[in-house]
Amino acid sequence: MPDSVSQLLDEDRALDGFSRAQVSMILTNPNLEDNPIVYVNEAFQRMTGYARSATIGRNCRFLQGKDTDKADVDRLRDAVARGEDVTVDILNYRSNGEPFLNRLIVAPVKDAKGRCQYFVGIQKEIREGDLDTSAEKVGRELVEIQNRVRADLSMVIDMIRLQSRETTAPEDFFALSRRIETLQILYEEMKLSDSRSNRDSVELGSFLSRVASAIAHIDGRPGIRMTLQIEPLTVPIEVATRVGLVMSEVLSNAYQHAFVRLETGLVEVRMSRLSEGGLRLIVADDGVGIPKEVTWPNKSSIGGRVLTGLIEGLEGTLQLGRGAAGSVITIDVPAGASDMNE
Repeated sequence: MPDSVSQLLDEDRALDGFSRAQVSMILTNPNLEDNPIVYVNEAFQRMTGYARSATIGRNCRFLQGKDTDKADVDRLRDAVARGEDVTVDILNYRSNGEPFLNRLIVAPVKDAKGRCQYFVGIQKEIREGDLDTSAEKVGRELVEIQNRVRADLSMVIDMIRLQSRETTAPEDFFALSRRIETLQILYEEMKLSDSRSNRDSVELGSFLSRVASAIAHIDGRPGIRMTLQIEPLTVPIEVATRVGLVMSEVLSNAYQHAFVRLETGLVEVRMSRLSEGGLRLIVADDGVGIPKEVTWPNKSSIGGRVLTGLIEGLEGTLQLGRGAAGSVITIDVPAGASDMNE
């Protein structure tokens, strides 16, 4: 991960309230017709009253109403057309018609070639009782959050080498949402580390346990069990980012494909420290198994490119074990990738 990402962590309030009730986030895709929303977090749904199903695929203008200032709308439209950052306090409307003042910060997310793949919008309601100085402080915090989100998304996009034609399928939107949710869980763990004066690292075991539980809740179904055996291990934030995304890709793949036509099954997640340093992550299932003729991870797929790029960034290795009872994926991350502590 670039040094600039680590430098962002020095800001005291960069992650305050992210993924909670205070700060909402949306992602739009300017490569699709009318720049539609492709992701919203739960905070956006709470703030606006609009369910995720009612927002995906629509342009953000549906939040505007009869008293929305046209000048604010023009500023947003012009900045998006130029692919530039913009901050505006705009009057928006909730699903019940109630107006609210929205501090909105929009920024392009570009790939390694400088092409805009998404726009990320970070938002927070500005209430009438807020002082001007408070609103300015909110603005600074939102910019810091936006910078962190943009840096992490750019990392993922660079590994995907995303093309607009590859983001039109619903399953790709779903995978994008899952990756962002994984990052949001990491941001919350980072904020907890901040409170414990451990600004450069996070507790990986806690983070992976939360990610695994979230994926089991989203992708799981009756009859499929999951067991976790995860040792406590503190790692640098850039390592946690990649390992968390690796587990997200592998575990989601197991839930979605390992138990086709099976009523019951077991997924096991294990993470332990290696004797020579580094860590080992194992995701195993007792499902149908990956056929011998199938190459996995498949680099021709988005998920395969993400997984391969993440492991390369960790200087790690991936081994696929096939057997009569499903598959065993083993990822080793060497100590040389970064310092790790118990």
